[in-house]
Amino acid sequence: MNLARLIRYAISGGASALTHFGLGFVLAEGLGVRPVVASTTGFVASIFVSYLLQHSWVFRSAARHSVAGGRFLTVTGIAFAMNTVILWTGTEALHAPFVAVQSVALVAIPIVNYVMNSRWTFRVPRP
Repeated sequence: MNLARLIRYAISGGASALTHFGLGFVLAEGLGVRPVVASTTGFVASIFVSYLLQHSWVFRSAARHSVAGGRFLTVTGIAFAMNTVILWTGTEALHAPFVAVQSVALVAIPIVNYVMNSRWTFRVPRP
């Protein structure tokens, strides 16, 4: 693995999380938007930030946006499903504490995202 790329990936993840939380906070607390709507808006904005940073900076991909964008959304959907399964299994089936279970998801999901995005989403097919 490329250490510089991993560092860029971590920074882009931080920017994405800051976008999600920051925009959600401004909308909910500053503008009085309902919290679920505010958080959802922040989450959607964070997907765009994450995609743009990963495409142009983290993976420095030449993949067309029409291909990479759809793949990125697929990976994002898989990550959402993984989070749901991990949380349901941990908290509902195993009755583990939320913080412990969410911590597992917060470690597992970025690893899966990185592997899928580096090997599939942003990979340019060879002729």
